[in-house]
This record gives sequence, C-alpha cells and structure tokens, in this order.
Amino acid sequence: MTALGRFAAEDAPSLTSAGDGQLIAAALAGIAAVVLLISWAKWHPFLALIIGAAVMGGVAAVAPADIVTSFTTGFGKTTGSVGLLVALGAMIGKLLQDSGGSESIVDKLINGVSEARLPWVMAGIAFILGIPLFFEVGVVLLVPVVILVARKLDMSLMKVGIPALAGLSILHGFVPPHPGPLVAIDALGADMGTVLIFGLVVAVPTLVIAGPLLARFVDQWVPKHASALAVGGSGPVDSEPGQPITKRPGFGPAVISITLPVLLMLARAVAEITLEDGNGLRTFLEFLGTPAVALLLAVLVSMWFLGFGIGRSKEAIEKTIGASLPPIAGILLIVAAGGGFKQMLVDAGVGRVIGDLAQGSGLSPLLLGWLVAVGIRLATGSATVATITAAGIVSEFTTTLDKPMLALLVLAIGAGSLFFSHVNDAGFWLVKEYFGLTVGETIKSWSVMETVISVVGLLSVLALSVFV
Repeated sequence: MTALGRFAAEDAPSLTSAGDGQLIAAALAGIAAVVLLISWAKWHPFLALIIGAAVMGGVAAVAPADIVTSFTTGFGKTTGSVGLLVALGAMIGKLLQDSGGSESIVDKLINGVSEARLPWVMAGIAFILGIPLFFEVGVVLLVPVVILVARKLDMSLMKVGIPALAGLSILHGFVPPHPGPLVAIDALGADMGTVLIFGLVVAVPTLVIAGPLLARFVDQWVPKHASALAVGGSGPVDSEPGQPITKRPGFGPAVISITLPVLLMLARAVAEITLEDGNGLRTFLEFLGTPAVALLLAVLVSMWFLGFGIGRSKEAIEKTIGASLPPIAGILLIVAAGGGFKQMLVDAGVGRVIGDLAQGSGLSPLLLGWLVAVGIRLATGSATVATITAAGIVSEFTTTLDKPMLALLVLAIGAGSLFFSHVNDAGFWLVKEYFGLTVGETIKSWSVMETVISVVGLLSVLALSVFV
C-alpha cells in the first residue's frame, strides 16, 4: 500500500492571497452549498454546482471576473474531454435498445438455464448490457426480463433482480465510458486503458459477492415474488411510423457492437505494456484504442449490425441516433458544471491546502478518495456529483502518483460514489417502483446491495494496490 504521505503536492498558481484557514472555509462553504441546494432546496445539480463554485470563490476572496473565468474554463475542458465520449456511448446504447439487440443477448443467455444458474446468468447479462447503457436505461430494459423470468420459473424476484441490478451498478461506477469514471479519469489525469483493465478486474469479484451471493440473503430479508407485479415490455420499438422492426440482430453482432470499444481500449493498454515505444503496431493500436476513436468506430459498427444489417432504413437509424442525445443533456451539464467546480478548487488554491492536510494525515490516497466520495454520496444522493466533487478535491495531491495508482484512485472514488443509496437518490425510487417494494424493503435490498458493492469494491482496489 502506498501511503499518501509519500507524495507531495505541487503548488498551483492561486487566484487569491487568502490564508489556508480561509481556503479551507471556502471549500467547506462551496461543498455545503452544493449539498444543501441539492438535498434541501431540491435544485438541479447543474445549478447547485454553479452556485457552489461561486460561493467557494467568494469565500476565498477570488475576484468575481476570475471566478467566472475559472468556472467556464473547467466547464469547457470537461465538456470537450468527457462530453464527446458520453454522447458516443449513448448512441451505441440507443441502437442496442431500439434494434432489439438486448433481447437477442438475453434470449441467448437464459435459454435452457437451470434455476440454480440463473442468478449468475442474469449478473452476466447485466454486466454485458451495462457496458454501453446508462444505469437508468439498463433498468428499463432488464426489469421486464427479470420479472418474466422469475414468473416463468416461479423464482424469488430478489434472487434474479439483485444480480441484474448489481451488474448494472458496478459497470456504472467502475468502468468507462460511463460518466462517473470518465470524469474521475479526466480530473486526475489517469490513463483510460489502465482504468479499464483494473476496473474489470475489480468488477468481477465485486459482482460475484454483491450479486448472486448477496441475493441469497436478500431473498430472506425481502421475500418477493413476481406474480404480484405487472410485466412491462422492452421489445424492439418502431423506429418510424409504418416501419416496425421485424428482424432482430443476432447474439454475435449485438455483443460485438457493444464490446468493441472495450476490446480496442484493452488492446491499446496491452500494446503499451508489451511493445516498445515507436513500434508500428503499438502506434496503430494506440490510435484505435483512443477512447474517442474506439467509441466512434463502435458507433459505426453498431449502425451496421444494429441498423442496416437488420433492414432498418437510413431515416430510422438517424432517428435512433438523434433520440439518444436529449436524454443525456442533463448528465452532460452536470458533468461539465462539475468540471467548473473542480477548476475553482484548483485555481483558488483550495486543492493545494487540502492536499497538504491530507499528506500530513498519513491516510492512503485510495482510502481518502473513497471517504470523500462516500460523504458526498450520502449527502447529495448523486453518484455522479460524488465522483466529480471527490475527484476535484483529491486531484491536487496526485501529481506524482504513477499511472497504476491513479487508475486505482479512480476506482476507489467510483466505489465510494455508490455507497448506501437512500431516499435522496433517484435510483432508489426507480428500483422501488419497478419492483413494487416498500421503502423499508428497498433499503434492505437495493441500499444494502449498493453498500456491499462500495465496500467490496474498495477492498478489491486495496488488494490490487499491493501488486501494482
């Protein structure tokens, strides 16, 4: 384990001459403003982050014009680096949803599966579908399948549902191109390929423990059967009037479409480890594995396999691509505003002061990142806001961390951002309504599952840090 005290923070140019005490007060005031506006005043996180940055800058005695400049600089940088990837990922997910590719994957994997193996298969399905799909979309697609399968086999809903929810949540918190990991990678300057490899390594044991194994206990705490629930539909949709989809993509094309960016980024990471700098193959794989290039290629491949290849018209595919963007507008704005908030932390010198204090605490950077993310998560209910804020706070003392440690810090923050979802989290209510649970049942199932994911994820990261 690498102690935080071994890494010294580099002084960053400050926009203010305020003392350390005033800068700490500024950080606390800014974070408190974000927390109160989201949790108490019920403001949208986008506005809360803007006001929080302004409060921080004001308490730190930064000139008003400099506050605006700092925030807009961070806003623009984050939009350029993260926004493109989120948009491309949303396109792949929407193509998968509208084409019926998700049904092809589900049907193939659950065909002839025994009741004992089904929880493991559902975890695997969610893990695959969770690569390109945002959590909310994945829930909408998978819940009807979970209910149908549980009803068909007369199984407990929790035995099937918890593994599926765990798979979606783990991918959402640990693996790019989901917004949380992307924001942390950008804020900390981590390497995408390394985060992807480590994220998959951490995700597997976390999914096993928080999915099928935990489901056995949750089933005892929340004995719920699907017979009392209505079954929703998640089949292929009509892409345009008069042109219903009559053919679904096969299992192979659907899986290739959504795993291609992951494979390309993994190939890049492997090439950087095994091939010398300047090697032609390494240069080519580095280009293909650049996140923006990998996701763009995946969109083009998906347009063929999940569009033209099953007889969809050009107009229908264009409509699907266009429909993928409006739902992510709020996510992009929150992520970009978080970038502005983080920039204000850095430019005012708050990050440097926090880094100095953290350095003297002797805490592991991994544990510190997890704790900060847990605190923000509990207060705001938003995993994305928790990731953004935590990454901004710890970014100042990461300048001398090596590539593997930066990747592990991204994952530690991601684990913390998932801790104990409760009534201030939209995901809590989404799960409650879809599964027909009471608030107490949701806490004993969903909230417990999220906490197990967070703790097991952190322990996995700490264990992995011993070997890198």
